[in-house]
Amino acid sequence: MKIRKAAVAGQFYPASPDEIRRMFDYFNEMLEKSIRDPKLLETKTRAVIVPHAGYIYSGFTANVAHRLLGNGGVSRVAVIGPSHRVYLNGTSVSEYDLFETPLGDLPVDRTLAAELIQRFGLGFVPEAHQEHSTEVQMPFIKTYLPDARVVELVYGDENPANLAPVIEWLLSDPQTGVVISTDLSHYYDLTKAKRLDAVCLDAVSTLDPTRLHQGCEACGKIGVEAMLIAARSVGLEPLILDYRTSADASGDSSQVVGYMSAAFIEG
Repeated sequence: MKIRKAAVAGQFYPASPDEIRRMFDYFNEMLEKSIRDPKLLETKTRAVIVPHAGYIYSGFTANVAHRLLGNGGVSRVAVIGPSHRVYLNGTSVSEYDLFETPLGDLPVDRTLAAELIQRFGLGFVPEAHQEHSTEVQMPFIKTYLPDARVVELVYGDENPANLAPVIEWLLSDPQTGVVISTDLSHYYDLTKAKRLDAVCLDAVSTLDPTRLHQGCEACGKIGVEAMLIAARSVGLEPLILDYRTSADASGDSSQVVGYMSAAFIEG
């Protein structure tokens, strides 16, 4: 039994299951108090974009999307994120049996992983699967889709045009959800960060992949572009759910990181 061990528990998110649950309860309490249209919480989606910073900074933003993904009725979730630590040529698909989280292990859909590798010529690079951009999503999935199976895909030097067909194929199965992980601009002052991040938000809200190349500095821009291509192809409509920066949590506006979440819904 091969287990993908939690590599950043206690760093990006709590190692204590009770502490994670308290954070999620707090995020949902904030959401329900601040939301303008409560019907938003009934939205069903099978594809979301989420951030991947520490929960104290971006957990609220990610939680909104994961909560809606939980409405989607999916039984398996592909989590796709950029590699931050290991150089990769292309995309690696995890071939573990279980994904460890403090809330309990998630089973890996080995059948789906094998089919992705065979169908799209992907590989498995074990050292790439200590990645936080994907790992921080797993406690959310365990909370909102507790019986789901997962597959972790980590990409490096990848062409969005190669990744888009993977996403399209995944979404062709109504039991499969897709999570695209990205943060936005990094370490600019708040004014500049918001200006750069507005380009990313505009690209997503208009499903315009070319707009991403006009100033968006998302670290997961490859995955976002692939998602936009796929969404256009299969007729999904974008819905921006939340945008904020690390300054909202830290109070420091001199060097911030931007975070957004979005859902893609059937038109």
